Amino acid sequence: MDFPNSDPVALWQKNEGSICLPDRVIIEIILKSVILIYRKHIASIRKERRMRHKSIELMNSIQNFIEKYYMQNRHSPSTTEIAEEVGIARGTAYKYLVAMRENGMIQYDGESISTDKTEKIDVELTSVTILGSVSCGIPQLEEEYAEGFVSLPVSMFGKGDFFFLRANGDSMIDAGIDDGDLVLIRKQSEAKEGQIVVALVENENTLKRFYKDEENQCIRLHPENKKMTDIIVPNCKIQGVAVKVIKSLE
Repeated sequence: MDFPNSDPVALWQKNEGSICLPDRVIIEIILKSVILIYRKHIASIRKERRMRHKSIELMNSIQNFIEKYYMQNRHSPSTTEIAEEVGIARGTAYKYLVAMRENGMIQYDGESISTDKTEKIDVELTSVTILGSVSCGIPQLEEEYAEGFVSLPVSMFGKGDFFFLRANGDSMIDAGIDDGDLVLIRKQSEAKEGQIVVALVENENTLKRFYKDEENQCIRLHPENKKMTDIIVPNCKIQGVAVKVIKSLE
């Protein structure tokens, strides 16, 4: 019996158990069934890969948000905040956090969230007070109040007692210190030749480069501006030494 224009699979389903099919038809049925199963399998694999890739991207986005949020707020975000940030439901965000914990991406106890990066930040960050302005031109009195506080990595400037002063004026522009810059000061009462210091002169603070004039037994506070002249004093009190200039905290 020949079935030249028939679908072998449909024919088998219609006549299963009631007719004897030629070998050629049986082979076609098997091949089409195998091809159909293979195509479904490939489609499933591709879908799974797309979902897996999407999941990894979302996990990375969540981790990046957690670390960025921690840097700005010093505590981990809530599940709701994470969900709103990455555009998923709160319940879905929770499932992702659990999966990320199981994958070792985060530490999560159901409330607080941390990563290797945020835990390292806890160890290496220190809070530094931002005080008022200090003159880089005409010496002025230091502000007695704090403008604020900022957390900075200890690796940037080492250990010690520090504070920020905001530069005011242009006498240190050749040293890269512009008006409005934040100058990180290490508190100390002594300075080496050529160091930039905060010097207290007649109850007024000024930021200048420090030199001792042994021959004339005086102190020379040198501005880094060719248009300005040195401040010569018999003595001064060193409040601290500049260790770093911060142009922006953003």
